[in-house]
Amino acid sequence: MRCALARFAGWLGLHAAAGCAPVAQYDGWAGGNPPAAPVVENPLFIPAVDRELLWNQLVDTTDDHFRIEHEQRIQQIGNELTEGRIDTFPTVGSTMLEPWRRDSTPGYEKLHATLQTTRRRAELRATPTAGGYLVHVMVVKELEDLQRPEHATAGRATPRHDGTLVDRPMSRHFGPPTLGWIPLGRDTSLEQRMLAEVRDRLSECGALPAVSTTPP
Repeated sequence: MRCALARFAGWLGLHAAAGCAPVAQYDGWAGGNPPAAPVVENPLFIPAVDRELLWNQLVDTTDDHFRIEHEQRIQQIGNELTEGRIDTFPTVGSTMLEPWRRDSTPGYEKLHATLQTTRRRAELRATPTAGGYLVHVMVVKELEDLQRPEHATAGRATPRHDGTLVDRPMSRHFGPPTLGWIPLGRDTSLEQRMLAEVRDRLSECGALPAVSTTPP
């Protein structure tokens, strides 16, 4: 029995160490050597295509991952084209128990969202340039900041003096209140996936050469 427990503990330690390894920026792999995958430039240059076609593909791609809060389409004012922009609502990261949701890429990002509460929001911009458009995708990732650990043994009524005083009205909320969200930087793996999907969609429409860059 002890030998079995020792082997199990060693297995857990090995996988925990792998989870702390550097993360590939493209497909969310954690540890080991990730499979070779093409990197999509960000911003991505799109040759001159119909701007309505481009915009529809941007909206469809964004809607597959986030809920859109605001969109400003590309418009022609006089002889100039304006920049198009899409902003999304913050979305709580999907866990490994939610494979149908696509806001967290497989691997490290899914595992991180399973163990801790994270959220993401995206901003897409389509900037007219000479000979086409520059499509820029930015996905910001944040970590929930709690007043105390979620399963802390100390009672909620226990006064604490080691942090900022928080005065909140009485509510039916159970669990520690959320003080805010801690920025974790950009989620480049999701940015790469969204850019690849935009490029693949335009390729399927015949607007771009058929080069598949969508991660597996």
